[in-house]
Amino acid sequence: MTDEKKAAKAAPLPTVHVSDDHPMRGLVDAIATPPRGGDLVEGSIIAITRGRVYVDLPPFGTGMIYGREYLNAADVLRKANQGDIITAKVIEPAGRDGYIELSLKEARQAAIWGEAEKAILSQAVYTLAVEEANKGGLILTWQGIQGFLPASQLSKEHYPRVPEGDKDKILGELMRLVGKPLSVRIITADAKDGKLIFSERTEGETEEKATLIDKYQVGDVVNGEVTGVVDFGIFVKLESGLEGLVHISEIDWGLVEDPRALYKVGDKVQVKVIEIKDGKISLSIKELRENPWKTAGERYKKDMEVPGVIIKYNKHGALASIEEGVAGLVHVSEFTSPQQLRETLELGKTYPFTITLFDPKEQRMTLTYKGKK
Repeated sequence: MTDEKKAAKAAPLPTVHVSDDHPMRGLVDAIATPPRGGDLVEGSIIAITRGRVYVDLPPFGTGMIYGREYLNAADVLRKANQGDIITAKVIEPAGRDGYIELSLKEARQAAIWGEAEKAILSQAVYTLAVEEANKGGLILTWQGIQGFLPASQLSKEHYPRVPEGDKDKILGELMRLVGKPLSVRIITADAKDGKLIFSERTEGETEEKATLIDKYQVGDVVNGEVTGVVDFGIFVKLESGLEGLVHISEIDWGLVEDPRALYKVGDKVQVKVIEIKDGKISLSIKELRENPWKTAGERYKKDMEVPGVIIKYNKHGALASIEEGVAGLVHVSEFTSPQQLRETLELGKTYPFTITLFDPKEQRMTLTYKGKK
């Protein structure tokens, strides 16, 4: 007898409808439910032919792996033998020629997603290499499935410290992690949408940080220690396991070009909590000092002539400081070109100006250069 004949499909059982109080109810309940699309089934290989594998699935008949599904599982099937027990996924209960159409690849995928769900419950940790980075996070692969590690789920060691969520700078920091192994947990496994989400943060770390943050309120004044100095500000440890950022704009009422010129790691500082949002604490040092603009109206007024030091150029012109923390703009329109402005008003030098606009409440001032142009 040929393999094809051996693989002939067994006749399916008829559907039996029995009322709940019928004496045959118990027997009917014992009859296995026919498989449906998406179900995982187990059976023995009864024949392997060119391009087809037949699987015995009693009492429902014979399953068949063929076509694209055969090609997808070719590596596994080359090692398979008649009599082997395999697990497959039902693609179509009433497939070609009446056989139950099966997929080994689909079954493997289903098993992996099931393993992922168990990993979430067990908090299993995996060491995976970062394959790619984008502005939102990192791409890693687990068991052949590509997953995503959001930047917000990175540990404190790897979290990108960038000013005001600058996406380009975030990407630059994340790119440094490509190729490096990270210890991660699976926190979301959605087989339907093919979504696999990782986290590098431990559950304890997340809960601990949330508990620590709850101890603080906006307006609190705290003593801390500088743990990092970067272009956009300084990081200050408030207590073990919790630090906040003093943005460069919150360091001083005056212009700060380089935080490194004012602070170094290990410095003790006093800070004020100005915002708590999305698990982050924003701090200020300048808020602990009087804003010079509050009393500037007592010393300056419109049309007054004042000396000013050029402290910065921008696209609108030059910024001139008339006292610590109080500065006005000399607009570029007063000159024939930005180049002439920079040649006339040099950084660090003092020049005479007239105040043309003065609004201390809005902290705005414009100046006109009184010298020769």
